[in-house]
Amino acid sequence: MQDNYIITVTGIQEVDGEKDKIEVITTGEYILKNGHRYIKYKEYDNDNPNISIDAVVKVENDKKVSIIRYGERQSRLILEKDVRHQCHYRTVMGDIMMGVYTSKIEHNLTDDGGDIKVKYQLDFFADLVSDNEIHINVKKKEE
Repeated sequence: MQDNYIITVTGIQEVDGEKDKIEVITTGEYILKNGHRYIKYKEYDNDNPNISIDAVVKVENDKKVSIIRYGERQSRLILEKDVRHQCHYRTVMGDIMMGVYTSKIEHNLTDDGGDIKVKYQLDFFADLVSDNEIHINVKKKEE
């Protein structure tokens, strides 16, 4: 993987009125392939920096984004505007299926980078678990 882009991923989660924000700044790859934009990067575990998670964000169009994580905390999140999907999460307690309903997808990605903003809800057995936002910024590294 060519780490020629700076990738900033900000996640905001609201559960029972309490908001939590996590931000990851890393390097990665940003490519256009078969008409889709791909952002590839590694995330590192805060508790054990030796554990890394490979993440791929696939932007198919203005209405559909997929986020796939490989490794110990594997997950596949399909974010499609106005559609509810069942998505797989691997946790320390085992594998679970969560419902994901996406209410907003915006992006201004070009060949040089840009931003993605997504709002979605997670549910478990149709009970709301959390309201979520993810913001991803892709910027070419200075040479």
